[in-house]
Amino acid sequence: MILLQNAQIVNEGTIFKGAVLIEGQRILKIYDSTSNFDLNIDAQIIDLKGNYLFPGVIDDQVHFRDPGLTYKGDIHSESKAAVAGGTTSYMDMPNNIPAILSQKLLEEKYNYAADKSIANYSFYMGTSNDNLEEVIKTDPTKVCGIKVFMGSSTGNMLVDDTKTLEAIFAQAPCLVATHCEDETIIQNNIKIYKKRYGEEVPIEKHAEIRSEEACYTSSSYAVKLAKKYNTRLHVLHLSTLKETALFNNDIPLKDKRITAEVCVHHLSFCDEDYKSYGTKIKWNPSIKTKIDQLGLLDALIDNRIDVVATDHAPHTEEEKDNSYFKAPSGGPLVQHSLVAMLEFYHRGELSLERIVEKMCHAPADCFQLKQRGYIREGYYADLVVVDIHQKWKVEKDTIYYKVKWSPFEGKEFKSKVLKTFVNGKLVYDEGEFNTSVKGMRLEFDRG
Repeated sequence: MILLQNAQIVNEGTIFKGAVLIEGQRILKIYDSTSNFDLNIDAQIIDLKGNYLFPGVIDDQVHFRDPGLTYKGDIHSESKAAVAGGTTSYMDMPNNIPAILSQKLLEEKYNYAADKSIANYSFYMGTSNDNLEEVIKTDPTKVCGIKVFMGSSTGNMLVDDTKTLEAIFAQAPCLVATHCEDETIIQNNIKIYKKRYGEEVPIEKHAEIRSEEACYTSSSYAVKLAKKYNTRLHVLHLSTLKETALFNNDIPLKDKRITAEVCVHHLSFCDEDYKSYGTKIKWNPSIKTKIDQLGLLDALIDNRIDVVATDHAPHTEEEKDNSYFKAPSGGPLVQHSLVAMLEFYHRGELSLERIVEKMCHAPADCFQLKQRGYIREGYYADLVVVDIHQKWKVEKDTIYYKVKWSPFEGKEFKSKVLKTFVNGKLVYDEGEFNTSVKGMRLEFDRG
């Protein structure tokens, strides 16, 4: 057993001084400051010295590049970076090589991860215009969701056939997660800007090419389909203020059929930052205006947006250091998501309780995860220890992504992740890893 004592526990809207007793993979007992616990208990005692204890972060959208693009990242390297940042569970996307478009390929990926992943894991089932029979075989108790790219993607994963989309929304056996950008609008915008600039389109035009109109047209269509078929829809990486009006905040998350996510980069950057960061902050959907950035934060605060994630999608620096059309979209974020969000706490914009809600509780509730996302007796002991007053700078030697760069490189954060526990095991301890520990396949409590 392990006793974590002298902690400031942040959980379910409260902060209290206490201790947590771990037995095996689970939380056996939670003590508040007024509780008495047996000082003679046969346990390894870890004194947290008044630092904060959070539930493990659950990231519902990552691209760990495995299989097929493992020179950029793999399940082992990126799950290692994840636990260094306090993320104990992740949900990985299907646009691999080969694309995960069959139940056979999906199970092969799960089997592979069992030997490689340090964090807990789940994988989305992919969709195309012609694999509906495979999609509807998805087991909702063992798979996080079905991913639909309603915009361009790697390989044969753009679903732009109306009949196929209708069938997916009508027959999906579990949550449908969508990337919403209208491809026709984007391609028309590309023609306009190529005519104006040729191949040398300035990076700041990315927000105009992958525009508000492209996002809203697609996301509003997804919401329309979900309402028509009563689909459990989760719209990923909102990037515009306009889109937030599509989502409700007048009912509890557990009762919502349509939910939304915002990513750390859309909260942390705006189009003014293209001048400084260039293609390093080229994402799809694009980083947009300051008004959008602030609007997304407001929607997170008032519960129109339910979840914070990363869309972690590493590319090498050489690939990113290219002209607009040649530089790929995406960037590495999973190691720095929690500390980046804690900057909002230090600016007085989000409370610690709210950050834990949006990064830990809400993803668990949104996906109906079994016994994770909270510090509760009987739940898996996925826990993170954070010193919210320890400053540190992101430098090459502190980055654990395989690509060894970060859009936050050179930034000084005000908080630092000290320790991370996955299923009761200490996997990260102030720069040291226990890579012999392996995460578990996530399970879902869906009827």
